Amino acid sequence: MLSLFLFIGIIIFFVIALHIWNSIQRKKGNIEENKPAPPLIEGGCCGMHEVCERNNLKAAFGQKPEYFDDEELDEYKGKDSSDYSEEQVEKFREVFYSLLDEEKPRWIHSLQIRKISIPEQMNDEVMMVITDLRTRKAHA
Repeated sequence: MLSLFLFIGIIIFFVIALHIWNSIQRKKGNIEENKPAPPLIEGGCCGMHEVCERNNLKAAFGQKPEYFDDEELDEYKGKDSSDYSEEQVEKFREVFYSLLDEEKPRWIHSLQIRKISIPEQMNDEVMMVITDLRTRKAHA
């Protein structure tokens, strides 16, 4: 439970920091409002990583979810993360561990867009896997 609060606290911190940073940049004139997005190149990346990552949270609100052959999880939309049975948790685990490593962060993002909470019983293992993937990617 503590790890869930820590995770939520970290997300809130970054959202507030992003908002403050954007406000400062607007005052300096470094961010142009209504600027068209650069065209996507191979792999869905625009090539402007700082801009993409900075606007990622804003863009998430208008995104359509990506499905990973997990449509059955839509029945859990709005369900509290602590209200899952063991059988339901196993459905999530089955999907999570059947995904390729590079798909796992996108799957979690898709669940967020679909307003589906990851079962509380899986929080630690999901965070551990995602952290490991990011660490390996950073050292690659």
